[in-house]
This record gives sequence, C-alpha cells and structure tokens, in this order.
Amino acid sequence: MLRITDQITLQDWEITEQFVRASGPGGQNVNKVSSAVELRFEAERSPSLPDAVKRRLRHLAGRRWTKEGAVVIQVSEERSQARNREIARERLAELVRRATVAPKKRRPTKPTRGSVERRIKAKKARGEVKSLRGRVE
Repeated sequence: MLRITDQITLQDWEITEQFVRASGPGGQNVNKVSSAVELRFEAERSPSLPDAVKRRLRHLAGRRWTKEGAVVIQVSEERSQARNREIARERLAELVRRATVAPKKRRPTKPTRGSVERRIKAKKARGEVKSLRGRVE
C-alpha cells in the first residue's frame, strides 16, 4: 500500500514493478544485475482516484501515460535495486500529489484607467521620437 494523502491510498494490485537491466557504465555489474525498475500504475482503473485527479494526472504524466491508461515510471539512477524502487515510488507519489491540487480559476481583469492613459502617452511620445528621425526640410 502506498499512502499519497489522507484520502488517497494506492493498493498493491494497482502497482506492478518489473526489474530490468540498466544501461550505461557499470562494468560486469550492469550485465549481471537487474537493478533498474519499471513501475506501472494502473491509473485509469484505480478506484482510489477521483475522476478529476485522473484527468490532471493524465495531463501531468505526459509521455509516461500509456494508451491503456497506466503511468509508467522508469528509474535506473542507483546501483541498488531497492533504492531505485524507492525512488520510483516517491516519484509516483509526488506525481499523484501534484494531480490532487486543482488549478486556480483565472478571473479576467481590466486594466485601470490610469495604466491605459500612461500606455497611450508613452506610445505617443515614442511615435514623436520616430517622426523626428525623418529628413530635415
């Protein structure tokens, strides 16, 4: 079980982990040990996430979101399999936590009368400077 917030807890059946060989330097250790982790969270089928959170999660996940509605997180930073697993779970928890925050509604505002007047005055002054650049007669 992975606790995200007080209301959201992900069950073990929603998360699958697969260990694969990591790429990059590391000598024989890389060839022998499957230390990289590929964590898969079935977000679309998850009963613990509200629909609004699922929509925001899909947007935040980006390329990590699959056609089947799962979030895939790959970690191969550490040499230790256990540490990579912890990092992947932390990243998933942080991603879901960010998805729980609803964005603030934008309220359209009008510029103040003074700011409009200042802008027009500055534009007229700039136009005057440009008009004086012409040929002298």
